[in-house]
Amino acid sequence: MGAIRSRRRLAGFTVAEMLVVVAIMGILAAIATPYMGDMIRRQRIKTAAFDVFSSLAFARSEAIKRNISVTITPTGGNWNEGWQITDSNNTLLRQQSGWETLSAVGPGSVVFASSGRATAQASISLSSTDVEASSHRCVKLDLSGRAVSKEGPCS
Repeated sequence: MGAIRSRRRLAGFTVAEMLVVVAIMGILAAIATPYMGDMIRRQRIKTAAFDVFSSLAFARSEAIKRNISVTITPTGGNWNEGWQITDSNNTLLRQQSGWETLSAVGPGSVVFASSGRATAQASISLSSTDVEASSHRCVKLDLSGRAVSKEGPCS
């Protein structure tokens, strides 16, 4: 019976062992927190660039499908507030809301002809409004109507 009792006492963790593990986890979390904030800022910019990229692809495909020109216009002339995609009949095809923590700069509008080609080259620059972050992303549109997203400022 003595052997059975000693085995039962060995099972589990002591309070001191649990406190050490919790303290180590706290220290690791404190070290990782600044990097997590930077990662979240970069991901927000990446997501916004994808929103712009997918809207450009959608507008191009709609222009080809409908065989009419399709226009992307920033809301109130400001890409930060979002944009609308309309066809030449002024039919609203899609509307996108903007962002509060990002800055976006681009042309007054982007127009796709019925062939899917862009009427002009365009660049939409996205950056964080946070002073600590220096993350930038650029979505470029060439005359063929194809968009490319890259990390860094538009040049």
